[in-house]
Amino acid sequence: MNTAKIEFSSCSENEAFARVAAAAFVAPLDPTVEELSDIKTAVSEAVTNAVIHGYEDSVGKVFMELSISGRLLTIEITDYGRGIADIKKAMTPMYTSKPRLERSGMGFTVMESFMDSLSVKSAVGKGTSVLMTKRIL
Repeated sequence: MNTAKIEFSSCSENEAFARVAAAAFVAPLDPTVEELSDIKTAVSEAVTNAVIHGYEDSVGKVFMELSISGRLLTIEITDYGRGIADIKKAMTPMYTSKPRLERSGMGFTVMESFMDSLSVKSAVGKGTSVLMTKRIL
């Protein structure tokens, strides 16, 4: 199994960094352009959620752990920010807790549709962890 752990500040600029890091990590499996795009989009959504919702107007740390076992890619994005009070509600398509920011409320839906599996764990005041997997064909 190959693994990597990355820690970065919850600045919106680091969304691009996380996308590129995930793409570089999975490159040895020779993913298709579509698979690579799906992974990068899902990572973007997870990191954006950590920046916008997890830490709001403050800067904290975001952790990205990646692993490859066989042809299965696992990505976990974790923050230690505000947390989510109602995960089911937060995962409802079109729901947003930030309507003033013109957020679409589709982040979790996008992650779910582009990855093979998605699970979210969160505790108010303690943070959120998004775990995603994708099998590279």
